[in-house]
Amino acid sequence: MQIGLFFGSFNPVHIGHLIIANHIVEYSNLDQVWFVVTPHNPFKKKSTLLDNYQRLEMVYRATKDHPKLKPSDIEFNLLQPNYTINTLTYLQEKHPEHTFSLIMGQDNLKSFHKWKNYELILNNHHIYVYPRITQDNINTASITHKNIIPIDAPIIELSSSFIRKAVKAGKNVSPMLPKAVWDYLDETNFYK
Repeated sequence: MQIGLFFGSFNPVHIGHLIIANHIVEYSNLDQVWFVVTPHNPFKKKSTLLDNYQRLEMVYRATKDHPKLKPSDIEFNLLQPNYTINTLTYLQEKHPEHTFSLIMGQDNLKSFHKWKNYELILNNHHIYVYPRITQDNINTASITHKNIIPIDAPIIELSSSFIRKAVKAGKNVSPMLPKAVWDYLDETNFYK
């Protein structure tokens, strides 16, 4: 099976994540997209993150009605801070029957050369890149390689940090979230 790995803190997961993941799984040779909930990104401050299992629960609720989209806690038991190359190595050993690809925004591709063992990742895995609006919108992709596959997905300008700030300010963000995720946030009062 061809699996696309969509890494993120998903703090919270929102409709933009679902739209992109669904578009990629429907318009590529991928069979499934796994939402890999990252416990700690070496480039992000940890202090704003909800608990790992609370974020996994939101991803589970967001994807449960979409058979091609799956939540994954694969990184929860890996040494922290973790790097993508370690996750890919672990997944290939654990699931030799699957082929794993990465999914990333065009803006992340620009800093991909800073990732640990990025050449190894690039040579052994496809990378599906979706468009993002950035400051230097033209020519954001600074790496070209046969394994980099641009996907003409809708451009979604919605961020988890925007949603967290809006919730804290008492704004209605329900249209930006899958209903099950909105209900969960409403029940728990997270981000308020």
